[in-house]
Amino acid sequence: MDKESRFEMIRTITAVLIATIIAFIIILFVSDKPISTIKYFVIGPLLKSRYMGNVIEQAIPLIFSGVATAILFQTGLFNLGAEGIYYFSGLLAAIVGIKLSLPGFIHPVVAIIVGGAAGAAVMVIIGFFKAKWNASELVISLMFNSILYGIGLYILNHYFKEVNTTSLQSVKMQDTVLLDKIVPGTRIHSGLIIALLVVLVIHLFMYRTKWGYALRMTGFNKEFANYSGINATKAIIIASLVAGGVAGIGGSVEIIGMYDRFKWAALPGLGFDGALIAMLAKNKPSNVIFSALFLAYIRIGADLMARMTNVPAEMVGIMQGLIILLISGRKFMEGYRNRMLLKGVKSNG
Repeated sequence: MDKESRFEMIRTITAVLIATIIAFIIILFVSDKPISTIKYFVIGPLLKSRYMGNVIEQAIPLIFSGVATAILFQTGLFNLGAEGIYYFSGLLAAIVGIKLSLPGFIHPVVAIIVGGAAGAAVMVIIGFFKAKWNASELVISLMFNSILYGIGLYILNHYFKEVNTTSLQSVKMQDTVLLDKIVPGTRIHSGLIIALLVVLVIHLFMYRTKWGYALRMTGFNKEFANYSGINATKAIIIASLVAGGVAGIGGSVEIIGMYDRFKWAALPGLGFDGALIAMLAKNKPSNVIFSALFLAYIRIGADLMARMTNVPAEMVGIMQGLIILLISGRKFMEGYRNRMLLKGVKSNG
């Protein structure tokens, strides 16, 4: 590991530790039993296998979201369009599960392919506008989130809504489309295997193919990439296509893996979580697994803390905000970085 990578790892760990310490200080002021509250938050998910199952269940969609966002960030695109894609692709996967009658193995594959293709199609539109006319991908992606949510809500409400309930949810999907549970006593499903395979494929794509190199060089310096013979416009479109496909697969897997019908009445927030996970992973797909597990762990810990004590689970939101604030701050620990690099130069000299 080179010095720059080591510094980034130290910087990320420090940001997490600072956010955690501040959270503990807040707990000390607001909790009647701070020690017990901190115990539930820190080691609560380890107390029962069911709780650890909840951590892994919650980490599965976060892995897809983190990988999709990491691809975009590595290409220099601040694109948050995975949020709307998660919702819309999940709805399309549910529709496949409702309308089509297919054999057990084929049915979920078709649902995932449909969701992934829809995600890729939407994201490539955003990438095209960025590549061709240098339009702000952040603005366009946020706009598409609202558009996809509105269209999805209309389709759900007018064509697939369960009429015998007051809640907004679809009619039941066919059992053949649902992913198998792979760990007894939990809801961990075969989507975990798909998520790990996606991480492996994207890692190989980004670091073992010429297009992955083109994407990374475009993100590092677009002008230099063009000067070196890399088609940066094409690289942006390919990054958008791949990231959209990953997000679409993630939305599809989450719906057919965790539910028997489509139940999202609002955007799930999973796309926005991808930004935090990608930051924690330093935009490396292989690191996304650990970042997703960390975020899922503290969220389950916060839920247990809220159930057992008088401290609300929103404490995790404070931690997330602090982590993003510190990691995104370019000046955070800059002095330590400079001393580290200077020490390396002196020792080499």
